[in-house]
Amino acid sequence: MFKKISLSTIAFAAATPAFAHLNPAEHGSFMAGLSHPFTGLDHILAMVSVGLWAAMIGGKAKIAVPAAFVTTMAVGFALALYGVALPFVEPAIMASIVALGLLVAMAVRFPLGASAAVVAVFALFHGYAHGSELGAAGAMQFGLGFVAATILLHAAGVGLGVALGRYENVARFLGAGTAVAGLALMLG
Repeated sequence: MFKKISLSTIAFAAATPAFAHLNPAEHGSFMAGLSHPFTGLDHILAMVSVGLWAAMIGGKAKIAVPAAFVTTMAVGFALALYGVALPFVEPAIMASIVALGLLVAMAVRFPLGASAAVVAVFALFHGYAHGSELGAAGAMQFGLGFVAATILLHAAGVGLGVALGRYENVARFLGAGTAVAGLALMLG
């Protein structure tokens, strides 16, 4: 069974979505925002990892940790819209993938407030990147779209973590794979 899960995980991690960002003029700003997080492995790995880590922590973290991410991501989005400079955005996003993967791989269980703070730091950079990639999309509709997509990806991570339940070693393996994929993205 573990080999089947491992091969499936590797195939999933290696597969990047085969579509580009949607043109807001053709598909609407909400759909452009909704599709955006699904168009890059960096987005998918980070968002699912937040949910998976939250499920591993358990209890209120399953809601509070993803909520901290989404809330702070919206703040980062607003900072970008208002032209506030935020340095090291792309390196911070890449570091978030590695760090979140390692938190899952090592089954780190910080107190709830510390866990929320960790993801919030990363979320600020993810939100800023979304705001700086806005292009011709309407800010409010695009923002609502990418927030909805982020919530879906977090929910997928929480669901995966809950489904794995007593198979924490599988979740830890997924975390290690995420960290390795993050390093590959950094170097690639």
